[in-house]
Amino acid sequence: MDRLSYYAARRIPFLFVIDYTKRHIFAEPLEKLRNIHFKVPGFRNYSLPPKIYPKIVEKNPISFVNYKKAFDYVQHEIRAGNTYLLNLTFPTPIRTTHNLEEIFFAVQAKFKLYFQGRFICFSPERFVRIAGDTIATYPMKGTIDATLPNAKERILADAKEMAEHVMVVDLLRNDLSMVASHVRVQRFRYVDRIRAGTKELLQVSSEITGKLPDNWRSRLGEIFDALLPAGSVTGAPKSSTCRIIEKAEGYERGFYTGVFGYFDGVHLDSAVMIRYIERTPQGLVYKSGGGITIDSDARSEYRELIDKIYLPL
Repeated sequence: MDRLSYYAARRIPFLFVIDYTKRHIFAEPLEKLRNIHFKVPGFRNYSLPPKIYPKIVEKNPISFVNYKKAFDYVQHEIRAGNTYLLNLTFPTPIRTTHNLEEIFFAVQAKFKLYFQGRFICFSPERFVRIAGDTIATYPMKGTIDATLPNAKERILADAKEMAEHVMVVDLLRNDLSMVASHVRVQRFRYVDRIRAGTKELLQVSSEITGKLPDNWRSRLGEIFDALLPAGSVTGAPKSSTCRIIEKAEGYERGFYTGVFGYFDGVHLDSAVMIRYIERTPQGLVYKSGGGITIDSDARSEYRELIDKIYLPL
């Protein structure tokens, strides 16, 4: 994390990529980036090639029987009071019509990263943005098909989605309070329209802000160390939930659900690395999941895990 503080204190524009466990941290100035493409709102370091339309032609997700075992274990831990919300994820081997770099250029997303042929992500979820002395985070919890009748009213009235969102907002408000003062929820459960493959979805988000000390650039590494892993992809309470995740999932998330970001010399923007495809010796793997609460239904959560395996073209 020291390199984040080093570059930021000297106002050197740089890209950083941090994995879920914070064990693997990449941070390099723009001019030293090799075989890396990225996009954040207002900036990208590549030119678009001619448009292509890649497809996922095969998905091989975890069986429902095995998913249900992990789901039931999480429910047991919820009833025991060890977690209230847990983001349960699994890897799904896929086959596609194009390679990682071609998929990266084709997909649409607010935040995109192609990392040295190892993985890509095309994330709709901002992690934190820092402008001046204000830090803001934008947890996303709750989606619905935008074509359904009264979709906005239905998602906002859904008791399970409301409970999940409130827990994440509370967790991230507490997280921001570790690094900032005057933390407050500026916007609660506002709705954005996003693309999900051929579908259009409504996505529920909130905005939480706080004030950083004047020397935040020289402490940027400490700030991210305190905030990670991101609460929206772990759960609450974070410490015990992370231990349960490790046992329930039984695989290494790696860079999936970590964060990447760009400091332009003045401001910083970053994203949670969801919507993620990774190259493995056995082929491409798409990692996905969703939040589990006491009211969750195993079949619905299993369908959500599979439905999230898509390319937003």
